[in-house]
Amino acid sequence: MLPQLPDLVASLLQQMGIYLVVAYLLSRTPLFLPLMRVSVRWRHKLACYAIFSVFCIMGIHIGMPVGGARANTPAIGAVLGGLLGGPVVGLAVGITAGIHRFLLGGSFALAAAIDIVVQGLLGGLTHRYLISRGRVRRLFSPALAAAITGIGILIELAIDLALVRPFGEALHTVSLIALPEFVANTLGAALFMSILIDRRSLLEEQSSAFSTKALRIAARADGLLRGGFDRENSSRVAQIIYEETGVGAVAITDREKILAFIGIGDDHHLPGTPISSPQTQDAIARNEVFFADGNEVAYACSIRRGCPLGSTLVIPLAGEDRRVIGTIKLYEPKSRIFSTINRALGEGIAKLLSAQILAGRYERQKALLAQSEIKLLQAQVSPHFLFNALNTIAAVIRTDPERARQLVHSLSAFFRKNLKRAGEEATLGDELEHVEAYLRIEMARFAGNLEVEVDVAEEFRHVRLPAFSLQPVVENAIKHGTSQLLGGGRVRICAAREGRDLLLSVEDNAGLYEERSPGDGLGMAIVDRRIRARHGDAYGVRVECERDAVTRVILRVPLETVPA
Repeated sequence: MLPQLPDLVASLLQQMGIYLVVAYLLSRTPLFLPLMRVSVRWRHKLACYAIFSVFCIMGIHIGMPVGGARANTPAIGAVLGGLLGGPVVGLAVGITAGIHRFLLGGSFALAAAIDIVVQGLLGGLTHRYLISRGRVRRLFSPALAAAITGIGILIELAIDLALVRPFGEALHTVSLIALPEFVANTLGAALFMSILIDRRSLLEEQSSAFSTKALRIAARADGLLRGGFDRENSSRVAQIIYEETGVGAVAITDREKILAFIGIGDDHHLPGTPISSPQTQDAIARNEVFFADGNEVAYACSIRRGCPLGSTLVIPLAGEDRRVIGTIKLYEPKSRIFSTINRALGEGIAKLLSAQILAGRYERQKALLAQSEIKLLQAQVSPHFLFNALNTIAAVIRTDPERARQLVHSLSAFFRKNLKRAGEEATLGDELEHVEAYLRIEMARFAGNLEVEVDVAEEFRHVRLPAFSLQPVVENAIKHGTSQLLGGGRVRICAAREGRDLLLSVEDNAGLYEERSPGDGLGMAIVDRRIRARHGDAYGVRVECERDAVTRVILRVPLETVPA
């Protein structure tokens, strides 16, 4: 006896409810994550195929026998598989479930198998059409899912009537299952897609909350630990994290002691005291994240027995070569569950702070290197130049005391500039004053055999460049250039604008420049390296030489000025 129409409708709706409950439960697991987005990755497509094949087969089995047919809901899985996975996935789901349905037998077996294949392909072709027109979000429309599934059911009924014989029996069976299948499948497809949309919206909200918190923390904490990984800076960072995450407490430690503690338990977790927590010590030793939720992994405060903190997340802070330099710790009280967002956020914060600490150390090392290079330039200049200067003054003092006095004044001015300019940066005007004091002594030393021309417009005297950039180049021009000539030597210093850059040129008339070994010409090499380190490889020192005619050393720096 064939079931009545109301019974079929009620039965299919009941079975569809079971189908959707399973779908809802699975949507809370990572299994459904590949369905949340349209992807071209084969792994995601394979997951989409597996999931909807299972739902398609489940839809076959939860149906009700009606003669040689089954009133069921495999169309939901086939259509949605094609909609979300594309034609290949839709076809594969249809073939898999179609073969399964054919093997169950019955007069409708072949027609039903073809039905499922066609429905999967229909969903896949719809997918391709919408993708080609850039309407990706339309694929997740419950109304579209219902409409395509409804069309699939109508095609199914037509195929059944075309293939199943005797026709009269097929017509009677189709008239019974048409309405129940249409209602159950279209409604089921719409609700299934709604479950996916709700899950996707929840994930997007969580992701948005995570990103917002992370960006706020990054903006507020930017640069704090670059000044040093100490108690003061750590306390400021811990306060920011505590305010933004809303956790029970935040602590920051180095490898040995607590640097900062903000929140619940701050009366006994005191900055400056040694680390006593075995979890923290273990995280430092192993360079691994440690999480104790207070349930599966027990947590108890190592300092005070009645401490209200009930769970903790300990994340190592990594320094050079991934060596642990400390930890960041997030706590929740016993009355609160540690949120998944804060767990993920904690690990992101640790990476941010580690990068800041490393950047701070790099900047301090860079500053020390720059100071060392300046000191090296000073040390290179001073002994050699002082020896020559004193010999020159000794020679002049007997014949021209007044000129000797002026030379002593120039020597004093030169060394005063050396001592005062310990910073990394100077103006071109400062550099020229330093060079001019140097050149007055060198011109006296060579007694009329050295001419100097300085052609630098006043507008360029406020351009910034690394300190001690010009004097080593001028010294090279004399020491390795004009001093080697039998006749008169000439040195010309000039400046010109080229676009947004300044070209500062030092020329000599010797033309004796040769490429030297790495240990030679150290002063000019340091000047080049310091300019490139500050401004990039587009800037630095370039040498042009016409043999026995001219050597031209060109310093390219950006036209950055300081207020006049």
